[in-house]
Amino acid sequence: MSQVLPAAGSVLQRSVAAPGNQPQPQVEQLSPEDDDRKVRRREKNRVAAQRSRKKQTQKADKLHEEYECLEQENTVLRREIGKLTEELKHLSEALKEHEKMCPLLCPMNFVPVPRPDPVAGCLPR
Repeated sequence: MSQVLPAAGSVLQRSVAAPGNQPQPQVEQLSPEDDDRKVRRREKNRVAAQRSRKKQTQKADKLHEEYECLEQENTVLRREIGKLTEELKHLSEALKEHEKMCPLLCPMNFVPVPRPDPVAGCLPR
């Protein structure tokens, strides 16, 4: 039967190792090529992170502009609703006054009254 040993530095190995026999962390020596690759990778990651943050900021700015435009449009539409409500009130009052003088058009007292055909009045007999 083969025995599987925990990886060096793993939690399992640290808990099994005796307190006085703690392994020293190994500092990995990088070759100049590996070091250059690491520096390039970090630089590339830094640039990508900057690009991502800039894109996120631009998106937030665009959403804020859209929000402000919608707020302005909402204000304009609310004013228009107010004006139209006032116009409806005025026209309703005018209709009530007219209905007092014209009982034939009053919806409360609407009784079908035979009316002469306006087209028939224009035709020769």
